[in-house]
Amino acid sequence: MISGALFLAWRIFEILVTIPIMGMLAYFVHQYVNSNTLTPSYILVLFIVSVIALAWAIFTTIDYLRARHDALFVALFDLGLVGAFIAGVYYLRAQGTAHCTNANAGTTSGGFYFNIHTNKSCAMLKASFALGIIDILAFFITFLLALLVHRNHRNDDKVVVKREYRSSGQHSRHRSRSRDYTRSSRDHGQDQRPSSRRRSRQSSSRRQYYV
Repeated sequence: MISGALFLAWRIFEILVTIPIMGMLAYFVHQYVNSNTLTPSYILVLFIVSVIALAWAIFTTIDYLRARHDALFVALFDLGLVGAFIAGVYYLRAQGTAHCTNANAGTTSGGFYFNIHTNKSCAMLKASFALGIIDILAFFITFLLALLVHRNHRNDDKVVVKREYRSSGQHSRHRSRSRDYTRSSRDHGQDQRPSSRRRSRQSSSRRQYYV
């Protein structure tokens, strides 16, 4: 089905987008853990959501056949991840919209110079913010595709049930016809027995008369 193929394609895209988020935020979590300080909520929320989303995306991609049968549950879980990513992006909005690059240009006695300075931590947080927004859109699309897979699979189940019902009906009709045939043959056999006896008696009487 087209909906199933699109679902798998978007799942792979979600995995590719979520891995950098988890990796960059894991760097900050590791730094805070080494310094024995609490990780700020604006980092921790999106990090936890990305870990759960990545595990869920990998599991549903590998075990797609089971996920197709439980497509309605998959759709509801994806919708929950959409809300979780919105919360994570909301907490990271201040760092995600900050200016991380400073550029300086000027002239000296030696000539013209141009310097660009980028804050690494700010750039990583801003990239995580942007990728989080992409994940919101991606998981919402897979939510809609999972609903389509659920509808298509439900129609397939109805077709199978109808076919089984028809085959069982034809089988029962065949049995009823065979039963009627055996009954008629029995009745016909019972009707023929006395006539055959009468014929045998008549033939015997005729033989006795001619003798």
